[in-house]
Order: sequence, then C-alpha cells, then structure tokens
Amino acid sequence: MHVHPQAIDSLLGGPAGLAFNLLSAVMFVAVLAEWLWRARLSNRGYDLRGAGVSLAVAAGNLLAGGVTALGVGAVYALVWAWTPLRWPLDDWRTWSVGVVIVEFAYYWFHRWSHEIRWLWATHSVHHSPNEMTVLSAIRLGWTGLISAGWLVYLPVIGLGFDPRLVVIILAIDLRYQFFLHTEAVGRLGPLEWVLNTPSHHRVHHGSNPAYLDSNYGGMVIVFDRLFGTFAAERDDDPVRYGLVHPQTSTNPFVVALSEWGALARDLFAARDLRSAWRAAFGRPA
Repeated sequence: MHVHPQAIDSLLGGPAGLAFNLLSAVMFVAVLAEWLWRARLSNRGYDLRGAGVSLAVAAGNLLAGGVTALGVGAVYALVWAWTPLRWPLDDWRTWSVGVVIVEFAYYWFHRWSHEIRWLWATHSVHHSPNEMTVLSAIRLGWTGLISAGWLVYLPVIGLGFDPRLVVIILAIDLRYQFFLHTEAVGRLGPLEWVLNTPSHHRVHHGSNPAYLDSNYGGMVIVFDRLFGTFAAERDDDPVRYGLVHPQTSTNPFVVALSEWGALARDLFAARDLRSAWRAAFGRPA
C-alpha cells in the first residue's frame, strides 16, 4: 500500500503538518543535489529520460490514488467500526507499539508483493527503473486497489489501531524510504544492523541472482534478519538495477500496465483452473 502525501497532510495540522511540508521541500532539494552529484561530480551520468518516465508514472499514481483512497478508506472504516478494540490515539504507547506492528505488516505486504504475481503486477512498476535515484522512489504502480495488498493492514485495524495511525506511520515509512533510493550514500556502519539503509535498499532493487527477493523492510531491517530474507551489498557483485527482463519503454502506460498484460496472456493460455491459479497467484516468473 502506498500512501499519498496529500492524504497524510490532510490528517495533520500544526507542527506535524509543517514538518511534513518541510520534509517535502527537503525531498525536492535531494533530487537536485543527487542530479548534481551524478551528472557533475561522480561521472555516473543521469538518465533524464528515465527521470521523466518516473515523474509521468508518479502523476498517474496520484490520479489513481484518489480512487484507491476512497475504496480502501471505506473498507478500513468498516473494520474500525466493527472491532470492539481501541488503542487510544493520544497515548504515546499506542504509537510506539503501532510503529512495530505497522512495520511488521509492511514487511509482509512488501514480501508478498514480490512472491505473489497478482501483487507483483502492481509492485513491479517500482522496480522498473534501470538506474537508482531518489526519483525512482516515486515510480509507483496505478493498480493498488486491484492488487489489494492493502488487505494486509486490516488485522492491524482489527486489533484496535486507528486507521489514521496506520496511514500516518505508513506515510512516514515511505517518506523515509525516499532517501534510500540513491547511490550517493555508502554504508552506515553499525546502523546497518537495525535500520533499512541505502545500501540495503540498493540490494533490494538489484536484479542480480544473489540479490533477488531480499531486504523487504521499511524503516528497519530487523524482520529481514529474523525471517532470513536479508542480503548484504557486496563489493564483488555490483548491483544491477531494474527488472530481470529490463523495462526499456518510455511510455508510462506500458511501464504501469505491462505486467498485467503478461499476466492476462498467461491466464488466457491456462488449460485448467490450477494453471490459471498459478499464473495469477504463483511466484512471478
């Protein structure tokens, strides 16, 4: 589930809302600073065409996000009305526990988005950039409502956590991850053991065989270490970004929908229900 900045800003006022707005300004500065570093200082170059595709896909994601927010919000509200449990929203302990619970749920949402093709059809869009820049963080799929990864968070609300808490923590999580999409930051020493870092996230975006299906954490890398999905960046195996079969189109509609097209072709080619189930809900090829 990806949370739009507008959605979270509408929930926050006062200092918290100002902090989010300032963070948005910092993100814009980070884009410019990284462009300068890549194009002028590091001799890595900067794929302006790829950056344009990311911006176009992000614009489509914002438009689709309005429909997604209405649909998902209605379901979350129903679950919240149904559950008799309540964690008080104005208690710091609620937020402390909530961060852990939501991060745990995010780990499984992210992991299943790689392991279940129906979810991968949306999430693969995020992995389509062939260059690792902070702008690639905003290349997000348009079909989150259909792929339904947001169902992962229903048990969190059922346990009594206010949907607003879930949305706010996810928004913080995803804004944190924006800064992980870069080659400008090296390893961070002891922090690598606990936090999700640019090094860990570079591995996550790698199509190298040794890096596939790893490092699913949002803000922390703890659950990857606990469940055996952690992989460290290796100097002898430079990260090769993008999909296993690289996406080279500059058409945002192709980038956003091509995996759904491939899934549909496999479904039509399936000879029985078992084959169709595997095509839709098995591991991505």
